[in-house]
Amino acid sequence: MTDPSTTTDPREPAEQPPAQQQAEQPGTTGDMTPTPDHGENEWQGRERLVGRRALITGGDSGIGRAVAVAFAREGADVAIAYLPEEEQDAQDTERLIREAGRNCALFPLDVQSEQACIDLVAGTVEKLGGLDILIPNAAYQKQRDGIETLQLSEIERVFTTNMVSALLLAREAVPHMSAGASIITTTSIQAAEPSPGLIDYAMTKAALVAFTKALAQELGPKGIRVNAVAPGPIWTPLIPATGFPDEKVESFGQDTPLGRPGQPSELAGAYVYLASDEASYVSGAVIPVTGGRGF
Repeated sequence: MTDPSTTTDPREPAEQPPAQQQAEQPGTTGDMTPTPDHGENEWQGRERLVGRRALITGGDSGIGRAVAVAFAREGADVAIAYLPEEEQDAQDTERLIREAGRNCALFPLDVQSEQACIDLVAGTVEKLGGLDILIPNAAYQKQRDGIETLQLSEIERVFTTNMVSALLLAREAVPHMSAGASIITTTSIQAAEPSPGLIDYAMTKAALVAFTKALAQELGPKGIRVNAVAPGPIWTPLIPATGFPDEKVESFGQDTPLGRPGQPSELAGAYVYLASDEASYVSGAVIPVTGGRGF
């Protein structure tokens, strides 16, 4: 029988956020209450990614930061891409990576630009000496108030940031990758349970599932694995900057079987597993980290 003193009740670790708003995306970590947990104090590496070189878009905060910290403590060098206005968050992430004894390369840019995606991969290969893990994680979402309110510029921003950039980054990265390399996309519970208020965002996350499965078939013969992680409601700067009503922020994550929002640190293990040799026979898979919601 398991000793209950050695286990953690999964219903309890997170503090429920109060109502709060950030006017524009990208949101920032410093303006959030409570501050998200990125595993800064808890993640203990086991040398599962020693010598590998990873590129994480949206790596300055939220899920991207948690993955960057975990990867560094597992022995990987990490490049992170972020919007220029996220510089403080990016520097905080860089410090955590370097404290783990790993190299870090910072790239302030917008992945909506094809040239930025080209330069990002080339710069990562130059600064890290190669590329073994690609995580196209950058995302944009906004609350929509009905299909009749949608603007083309917003649709294009969502699709280009979330989906087109993943295609471009993979196109640029694969020629630099060898057998044993890994691509891990960030899809969402929205791919399986789409919300009307996030209709365009949900469409892109469903498309990333198809992207993951198709690319896994293409790259399998080259020994490159492609997988996805599907987060549920995770407390990141994206949430207070989405334009959700206050009551939705206050109840964020309470509709899961575990009754709470997840923390970015609770995603990191899925990415580490998929990037490591422990997942050597896993490709074309989607790992849900949803607090119990179905996927």
